[in-house]
Amino acid sequence: MLEDFAVQNNGIPIYVQLREYILALVGRGVLKPGSQLPTMRQVAVTLKIDLNTVQRAYAELERDGLLAKLRGVGTFVTETPPAPRNSRKQAEAFAARIAAQAKGQGIDLDDLAAALLKLAGRA
Repeated sequence: MLEDFAVQNNGIPIYVQLREYILALVGRGVLKPGSQLPTMRQVAVTLKIDLNTVQRAYAELERDGLLAKLRGVGTFVTETPPAPRNSRKQAEAFAARIAAQAKGQGIDLDDLAAALLKLAGRA
């Protein structure tokens, strides 16, 4: 799961980078419902980051309903994605995070918008 992940020194907190990476894996179908994630300790050791950083990323994903933690068993991708609470507000907040990441990586926001429209089948 972590083969393609590299911590970026771009001003975005590491826990956010990890959270977004896991979200992307679920979105692309790499992590399917029921898939078990590596333990938080395994992730911390593999990425050479603080355990608290991994715990924060996992906790946010669990709070959002994407992950479920079973004590003594592990952390798993939930069977059904969480229902959007306020999809417009959620979309705007997500867009702001993605725009910040894009700027941090030198990606033009117009190019990003065009790519999103293409993915949505509108371009």
